[in-house]
Amino acid sequence: MTPRLANPYPLAPAGFAAMLALEKAIAGSPIEASLVHLIKLRASQINGCAFCIHMHTTEARRDGESEMRLYMTNAWRESPLYSDRERAALAWTEALTRVADTGAPDADWALVCDQFDEGERAWLSLVVGAINVWNRMAVGFRYTHPVETVDEKDNAA
Repeated sequence: MTPRLANPYPLAPAGFAAMLALEKAIAGSPIEASLVHLIKLRASQINGCAFCIHMHTTEARRDGESEMRLYMTNAWRESPLYSDRERAALAWTEALTRVADTGAPDADWALVCDQFDEGERAWLSLVVGAINVWNRMAVGFRYTHPVETVDEKDNAA
């Protein structure tokens, strides 16, 4: 796949600076980093953003997330691996990522209200909004993810 823009950052520096400032704010938010990783991964899966899926699985593994929970994120509703808080966040992620189809249902919002305080709800929605902006840029500009080869030592039993 050939990128449509080699490097869009210098073409819109103020916009990208604002996005990076938002990411810095999210990193300091009350939403735990492990949950931010799951939210970013799930939205990226829905949006078909290979670049972001690669980035967020790599970051999550680096931060200690289990391989199985990453594998199962696409089927989180059928897996017992996620807490009620994570389930509420993942449902809200799907609702907002697919907002044209879902209209952000009251049932999903009720789950969020059961698990997150008011401030956390605002941050949760910011996390979902931010990753959706990044996904749209990465998919639209055809960003390509790094391609690693698996070392033999990584396959050793």
